Amino acid sequence: MLGLQALFFYIFAFIAVGSALMVVFARNPVHSVLFLILTFVASAGLFLLAGAEFLALILIVVYVGAVAILFLFVVMMLDLDVGRLKQGALEYAPFGAIIGIVLLAELVIAATGGFSDPVLSTNTALPMASIPAASNIEALGSVLYTRYILFFQLAGLILFVAMIGAIVLTLRHKEGVKRQSIPQQVARTPETAIEVRKVESGRGI
Repeated sequence: MLGLQALFFYIFAFIAVGSALMVVFARNPVHSVLFLILTFVASAGLFLLAGAEFLALILIVVYVGAVAILFLFVVMMLDLDVGRLKQGALEYAPFGAIIGIVLLAELVIAATGGFSDPVLSTNTALPMASIPAASNIEALGSVLYTRYILFFQLAGLILFVAMIGAIVLTLRHKEGVKRQSIPQQVARTPETAIEVRKVESGRGI
């Protein structure tokens, strides 16, 4: 049974890493979103193997069922010009390289155990309190909303700013397209809203 679990772990890990790379290197934005969905599905499989079924269901229901499909819908509706987007890519290449190096350094430090917990790094042995039986949802919520509440709020703020930036960047005012004006609609009177025409009998307008 353990060998079968290890086999599925390597399968899901290989799919997750390969599809994540294809998200970055795919030439078509629609294909990138589809590979992103595949990455979420493979990650959900890894969470199931780790016993975190709640996180696996969240990935499937929220990210695959809502967020990734929304990304796919937006990308297909925008009809992005890939060639035009790549024109200014070289201008931001040094800045992107610096960010990539910083993220790579953080991953290396985290993987090698550079980030140590001050509570766990103490040499004195502390008595462990009795841990009440709790489900994965309760354990995750107790840690997320107490110890990591600041990081959770910062992540929400970053996503909110990214959403506003995406709306501002994609908003285009086209000429000749009628737009809704709430103040004009509220200020309308029966005299300006209704136009009465006198039509002669037997003739159209």
